Amino acid sequence: MEIAFWLLITLVFYTYVGYGIVLFILVKIRGSKVSPKIYDSVNEVAITHIVAAFNEEAYIEEKIQNSLALNYPQSKNILWIVTDGSTDSTPELVQKYENVRLFHSPERKGKIHAVNRVMPLVETPIVVYSDANTILNQESLHNITRHYIDPKVGCVSGEKRIRQDDKDEASSAGEGMYWKYESFLKKYDYHLHSVVGAAGELFSIRTDLYEHINPDTLIEDFYLSLRIAQKGYKIAYEPEAYALENSSESIKEESKRKIRIAAGGHQAIWRLRSLLNFFQYGWLSFQFISHRVLRWTLTPLALSLLLVLNAFLAVNNILYQLILVAQLGFYGLAFLGHFFQKRKIKVKALFVPFYFTFMNISVYQGFFRYIKGSQSVLWERASRKV
Repeated sequence: MEIAFWLLITLVFYTYVGYGIVLFILVKIRGSKVSPKIYDSVNEVAITHIVAAFNEEAYIEEKIQNSLALNYPQSKNILWIVTDGSTDSTPELVQKYENVRLFHSPERKGKIHAVNRVMPLVETPIVVYSDANTILNQESLHNITRHYIDPKVGCVSGEKRIRQDDKDEASSAGEGMYWKYESFLKKYDYHLHSVVGAAGELFSIRTDLYEHINPDTLIEDFYLSLRIAQKGYKIAYEPEAYALENSSESIKEESKRKIRIAAGGHQAIWRLRSLLNFFQYGWLSFQFISHRVLRWTLTPLALSLLLVLNAFLAVNNILYQLILVAQLGFYGLAFLGHFFQKRKIKVKALFVPFYFTFMNISVYQGFFRYIKGSQSVLWERASRKV
């Protein structure tokens, strides 16, 4: 029982902290596998920028204006807006712009169905995807396309950034901290070998590497990018191409997103299970398991088992009693964070325990949704602050 307890503690530490340390050390020992000349290169190839939008009338004009004003040759920056199923004024607002191509269908079948529908029409060598409620930095397209001078790069992941201010509550602040740590991991993943999946807020691919994706895929950006990595290409990471969006309106809204991602993560792990084969995929398998698989499968379970084992081991043993008090204290702080969150009281010291616990509960909820088949691809977008 003691051996199992300490193995579980090691697993939890490795998943959330240790992997980042190991990554950093490995890159320092092996050296970066990214050519420095990439960052001094200009590769302004023609791109098609696809934005899938569902009922985005509050954001779509700002998105279009931002996309057209990016520092990239206008003749090579083709903007497409796909509005399948939109019932608000999004299609009409898009039609106001002559240099934007609208693809509208009254039937709503999900984001990946919409993308599958328009991809056969793309004629440029590179496709960029971004969300309708995000704003891109001026140099984003330039900074993305320069990575394609490396023929081994098949996909480039931009960075997701969360707008924050001093009034943000625990869920918003936690989301921001989470993405900052994710950005650190992605940076070193890329320098070691490859990023392990791109985020849909901003990423790009070589057009000829796109494959028709099953319409029931829940997190199509993650699945599509890893399928490209599975073919032997690298997923690059470009922190100076970033998508800026507001934090979730509330913890309830953030929960929608986290549960969907967790359900999609379980689905993706099953469909990409061949990536678990170290003998075939080497470093990519190591990164896939360390960065993604553990976080969505074994480690949340380990957290629950640690409490149970600790309770048994604490009988007549002062060390395990102290550890149990520490565990219960941590979750007590998380509960307090939830309590104050509901009452709009901001206590910074509670952000980390609250958001950490919230994320792992979402993994459980997502797993049960996945096995029940109750997570629809027609998910309700989480409301963002304005």
